[in-house]
Amino acid sequence: MAYQKLISEFEAKLEALEASCEDILYKAEHGITYTEKCIKSLREIVVLKGFPSTQDEIDFFKHVKPQIFSKLIYYVKLYHIESKRPRSSSKFQVKYLNNQINKLQVYFNDNLEFYHYYRRAASTLDEQYFVRGKSDLRSPTESFHFFTDEEFSTCQDSTVATIMAYDMLIVYLQQEIAVLETHADKPKLNPMKQLSKLFWTGSKTELIELIYALHSSGAINSGTADIKEMASLFEKMFNIDLGNYYHTFIEIRARKCSKTKFLDKLIDVLTKRFEESDN
Repeated sequence: MAYQKLISEFEAKLEALEASCEDILYKAEHGITYTEKCIKSLREIVVLKGFPSTQDEIDFFKHVKPQIFSKLIYYVKLYHIESKRPRSSSKFQVKYLNNQINKLQVYFNDNLEFYHYYRRAASTLDEQYFVRGKSDLRSPTESFHFFTDEEFSTCQDSTVATIMAYDMLIVYLQQEIAVLETHADKPKLNPMKQLSKLFWTGSKTELIELIYALHSSGAINSGTADIKEMASLFEKMFNIDLGNYYHTFIEIRARKCSKTKFLDKLIDVLTKRFEESDN
């Protein structure tokens, strides 16, 4: 995709910024500037080139744009939170930071239906939510309108971005609280590194088939790994809720056709790739 190089350069800039200094307001200000430029460039590419298919458009507005837009929301909110943070005792700072976390949680509660849709990695309403020109099915309680327009927005891409941004902010605030409560300067993790940018775009059944195959192979922890722990890891890695994976495994086992449909597909596509590489 034409925008992948742009995104890679943008993420490298942010990484350098996060590592550059400890001044959080400096980071927020420059993060806002970098992200605004990236969004404008991304918009130009989308308006000029469009998308080859509806699915490509959905993938962009469900995954790619929110990945960038969430950084803008994160830095804007971070700047406001930190600029108003009390400089008094640890106790008052902890109270302030906890209040900020509660305010962010309110957004999730106010948007609960869509929040669950997103967290489940559901896709049934994707065409309504992530294709331009579709009417909004709900009235968001809070949205960031300064980068919304008909050519570069759908009714829910900013909601996804806000969920991602608030996740990052909560991680940041929890780390700040931990430092204040323990009175120790612990090395902080970058909140932006906490969230995987990978999304499973196949079916849940396919991923569950893959997890059980890996578990059965003995390739992880010599076969002693717990299936629950593996499923939890894959859920975090690919931003998906697998639901009752054991029930799905029973359904896979009861198939009248191939019980290893996805694994068979993997063999076919990899073999085809080998053949194409040899030509």
